[in-house]
Amino acid sequence: MTAYFIVRAQVVDAAAKDDFDRWYRDEHLPDALKAFKAQRASRGWSEMEPSVHYAFYEFDDVAGVRAIQGSDGLKRLVAEFDRAWGDRVKRSRDIVEIIQTVGGA
Repeated sequence: MTAYFIVRAQVVDAAAKDDFDRWYRDEHLPDALKAFKAQRASRGWSEMEPSVHYAFYEFDDVAGVRAIQGSDGLKRLVAEFDRAWGDRVKRSRDIVEIIQTVGGA
């Protein structure tokens, strides 16, 4: 079943939102997609909490997501994120395995 690695980032300073958006779009998302060898990567801003940004990395299964945990690629990306944003952006991570899908396209 499909699984997602999800990163929730809260940009505390509204003045930094545009810079964060540009950096994530141009650098971080493409780098993470390549490092994780994910099927695809998506991102967006929350409509309910405008300071919250989500990134979704899609994998064939939860084993694929687990494989990146503790990897050199993830460590490098975390270090780069910390260098670029420090404590100005709070973030958390989650792994979600899709266990049911209803409906069709």
